[in-house]
Amino acid sequence: MESEIKIMLVEDNIEDATFTERVLRFNKLHRDLVLAASGQEALEALEKCDRESNPPNLILLDINLPDISGIDLLKQIKKDARFSKIPVVILTGSNEDEDIQKSYDLGAGSYLVKPISNNALMQVIERLF
Repeated sequence: MESEIKIMLVEDNIEDATFTERVLRFNKLHRDLVLAASGQEALEALEKCDRESNPPNLILLDINLPDISGIDLLKQIKKDARFSKIPVVILTGSNEDEDIQKSYDLGAGSYLVKPISNNALMQVIERLF
């Protein structure tokens, strides 16, 4: 699947970020990748993208972040009219029913529990696009 989609990856764990980036590269989806290691970095990157009229087409979001939780970040993204239509895929180590339900209630397009496989991530991206 080769595409020109812009993806934002919000992940504080370097190993998980590297793995996800490799999956995207392998599937030729790495051309326009924005990395953020915290919720605040993600918000700043979204603002910058908005100013440049180039928001991401997809956000891959971890729940456990060092500053703003992924759940709170998802809530902010979905409340902002500029970003609310961007599909958000949760990539997290949490398989807690409460996190899963809350993510979907807040508008997540999918929820994947780490460790994720190349196939699982690509199936979700293909389904969203």
